[in-house]
Amino acid sequence: MKKKIYVALSADMLHKGHFNILNKAASLGEITVGLLTDKAIGIYKQIPFLNYSQREVILKNLKMVKNVIPQHTLDYRSNLRKIKPHFVVHGDDWKKGMGILKKTRLQVISELKKWSGKLIEVPYTKNISSSSIKSNIMKLYLQKYNRTSLLSRLIKVKDIVRIIEVHSPLSGLIAEKIQVEEKNQLIGFDGFWSSSLADSLLRGKPDNQSVDLSTRISALNEILDITSKAIIFDGDNGGRIEHLPFTINSMERQGVSAIVIEDKIGLKKNSLFKNQKNIKQDSIKNFCKKIKVAINARKSEDFLIAARIESLILNKGIEDALKRAKAYSRAGADAILIHSKQKNPDEIFKFSKEFKKSEYVKPLIAVPSSYSKTYEKDLIKHGFKIVIYANHPLRASYLSMNNILKSILKNKRSYEGEKYISSISEILKHSFI
Repeated sequence: MKKKIYVALSADMLHKGHFNILNKAASLGEITVGLLTDKAIGIYKQIPFLNYSQREVILKNLKMVKNVIPQHTLDYRSNLRKIKPHFVVHGDDWKKGMGILKKTRLQVISELKKWSGKLIEVPYTKNISSSSIKSNIMKLYLQKYNRTSLLSRLIKVKDIVRIIEVHSPLSGLIAEKIQVEEKNQLIGFDGFWSSSLADSLLRGKPDNQSVDLSTRISALNEILDITSKAIIFDGDNGGRIEHLPFTINSMERQGVSAIVIEDKIGLKKNSLFKNQKNIKQDSIKNFCKKIKVAINARKSEDFLIAARIESLILNKGIEDALKRAKAYSRAGADAILIHSKQKNPDEIFKFSKEFKKSEYVKPLIAVPSSYSKTYEKDLIKHGFKIVIYANHPLRASYLSMNNILKSILKNKRSYEGEKYISSISEILKHSFI
């Protein structure tokens, strides 16, 4: 009887290193590949280019692979208990990899001891990795064809999709790379928010659409060039309905994943301003027409159209918001952003409770700028699928710049202000220099 061998793989981009591992495993016995699901991969890095089914087909067609089963977490132990393999084969790179990988390795060793199984580690294949292959693809700008679909895929595999505002290439690089380890998981941002507020303030202009679309797209391209995550574009009210198809085409062509269009009309005024007296909301009929124009203009259903409802901002109540959400969903909107300026989430939770009863339920988006004490777990509990942290990097940079400039003026030197700023070496870590 052949020995049972277990190999855990993401197998997004099969390369020489993977085949070295598989060949070693095949020399020992019959291979069962524990193929990490899209969700499992998304826990510690960006979701794969190829979805689970595509990766499964590739592996099943390899002669050396006997079975392919899903591995639903980075933790092997559940699958190991079912199979009780004689050997687990893995590259030795996890010995000095991220903390989460080291923990996983120790768990595997501990579990195998229960039935005298052994861990076999194959020397790391130098100068090649899935990450480097993906990086090369990104440099060749092939990522935009995959990038557009990222958000729709993330919605399917994530409990909640975490989006952060980026306003410059540097902020994009920081947001792309930053992670924290928590409960055997690596937590990071799933995508970016291209904010009209940030684009305006960076240019010293008011947030009233004073920055034209061409300028915003030019700035966005600089971020797109050096990052790889999903991007949601803040489309304000979409502009004139006749121009909307050109906006949609521009976004989709650049690899943007979604556009958010709000149902206010007239000169834009930021929703979080206290005085909203002169702000008008579009009619349901006209905004539904706008949604349909946007839907018809896109080339792929992977590019999402999100409708932002301002009823709660304008004190029109939950019933009006629900009426609009249902109508916008029927018109074809792929997601609903319900905005609120309250300090607690009660009204958006009440909205979500009622909206979930609707025939046309769509993913809900929260922007907790005002109700910042709300945890993501509570948003998930109430049916929200996307959370957008819409302006925090910009606000952080504003505060830091104020502090360092005041310190220099006060102390007539920069030394005292060092506590407010990063070192040059720290900044260079977040660049490709």
